[in-house]
Order: sequence, then C-alpha cells, then structure tokens
Amino acid sequence: MRSLHWFTQVLEVAAALAAAPLFHGWVNQCRAWLQNRSAPPLLQTYRGIRKLFYKDAVIAERASPLFRIAPYVVFATMLTAAAIIPSMGTRLPFSSSADAIALVGLFATARVFLALAAMDIGTAFGTLGARREMMVGFLAEPALLMVVFVASLISMTTSLPAISERLATQALTLSPSLAFTAVAFTMVLLAENGRIPIDNPATHLELTMIHEAMMLEYSARHLALMELAAALKLFNYACIGFALFIPWGTAMGGGGPGALLAAVPILGAKLAVAGAALAVIETVSAKLRVFRAPEFLATAFLFAVLGLLVH
Repeated sequence: MRSLHWFTQVLEVAAALAAAPLFHGWVNQCRAWLQNRSAPPLLQTYRGIRKLFYKDAVIAERASPLFRIAPYVVFATMLTAAAIIPSMGTRLPFSSSADAIALVGLFATARVFLALAAMDIGTAFGTLGARREMMVGFLAEPALLMVVFVASLISMTTSLPAISERLATQALTLSPSLAFTAVAFTMVLLAENGRIPIDNPATHLELTMIHEAMMLEYSARHLALMELAAALKLFNYACIGFALFIPWGTAMGGGGPGALLAAVPILGAKLAVAGAALAVIETVSAKLRVFRAPEFLATAFLFAVLGLLVH
C-alpha cells in the first residue's frame, strides 16, 4: 500500500508538469473562441517553452545572483505545491509534512522571489510590476487564508487531503458556507494568477502589466521556467478549488489502483470545465483600474467572512 501512495505522489507531480501547459492552452483557446478570434493551437504553450529552452540567455550586466536563481526557486515552489495538493489521490507522502497554511506560504515565497528579481535590474517597468504584485498578494493572501480557515472548521483539520476526504464523504447538500467561500476563492484565483479583471496576461501595454512586467528582462531557459511556473500556479489553484469544493472523483485513502486510474479522466474533465468557466469569466469582465484591485480583493475577503459567519 505504501508503494501505491508513492506512485500516486509521483503520478500527481508528473501530471502537473504535463497538464499545466495544456490547461493554460485550453483557457487561451476558449477565450479566443468566445471572443470570435482565431484560436491558438492547444499545444502552443508547450511549443513556446520548448523553443525558449533551446535559446541562449541574455542577462543584464547589473543582474545579481538573485536574478539568476529566482526562476529556479519560483519553479521549485510551484512544483512542491503540486506535490501537496490532492489532485488525483489523497494519500500523498509529501502532504503529511505540510498543510494548507504552508501551501499559502509556498505561494508567498514564489511571489517574493519574483518581485525581488524584477526589482534587481532596476528597470522602471519591473519595479512597477513588482510593487503591484506585492499589493495584490498582500490583499489576496488573507482572503485565501480565510477560505482555508472555513474549510478547516468544517473538516476540523488544515491538511488539504484530509479536508478533501471529509467533504467528499459528506452528503451532497447545498452549503451556503461553501458557496460563499467558493466565490471568494474564484476571485482570489483570478487575482493571484494575473487574470482579468485584475490583470490581462495577453496585454502588451507595459503600464498596465503586473505579472508580465516582472518578466520583461528574462529570456531563454529562465523565461521558460517562469512561464512553466505560471502555468503550474494556475493548475495548482484549479486543483485546490477541486479539493475544497468538488472533491468527488479523487482516489480516497482506501481506494486502490482502480480508483486512481478512474481519477485521471475525472481530473481531465474537471480541468476542461474549469478552463471554459475561467474563459467565460474573463470574456464577460472588463479589466479594472489598478486602484480598484483592493476593492475587488476586499470583496473576496468579505465573501469568505460571510462563509465563516454562515457556518
């Protein structure tokens, strides 16, 4: 049984690496279809990352070692987060050493290194993007922690796999508490991943960029790692939402190889629906001004607090 747990762990990490760029490409395709544009190929993200790995890196003269190691740290934190989140099974050896609060800390670590690397060169746009990113993170993390707190009150634990198991075994009922926290989590997902209405990942206007402005000085393998880390972050947030609000279909503790095998297509179906829903939200929404972002994230926090009060 222990070997099955380790196999589940390795399978989840490998699936995250393989499916994250595909999920990112699916969201871009759905957005293009809804906006009546020619959709990019589904594998475009893979091709872009592969092309970047074969190019020679160009690094600014004033770049410190922090600028060089930041892409590796950001990528490693996102990969570690994927090892903690129960996307296919709940018996994960790595998840026993970290709970949902530590998971939020991993996301914060990646944000800090990304912001420091953006300011390291001293360019105006990198510094601007780093300041905006820290502002968004400062407001999004309390809302995300409140969502985790509500889920932990329901399941009496902060371990994400245990929360998923507890919610999956409950009777299927409409819970106002989870409904409010689901709205809050969706708003946090949009903000943390630089999606509309907080940021536009497809924009080329430097003054409106947040996430992309911090990566303007990166190239080649460093930029490839940053792009892959961004895709992993979107994938991880989607899987956190599945674990908290749609836990059914995941191989639980007593499930064998058959349950794990059935969890693979179920995860694919969840990602397909979530990608289409995310594209719909981005299509019907308009990008907010930067100074309206605090109001958006304060609303997310209030929804999470409402979920706590209803519970």
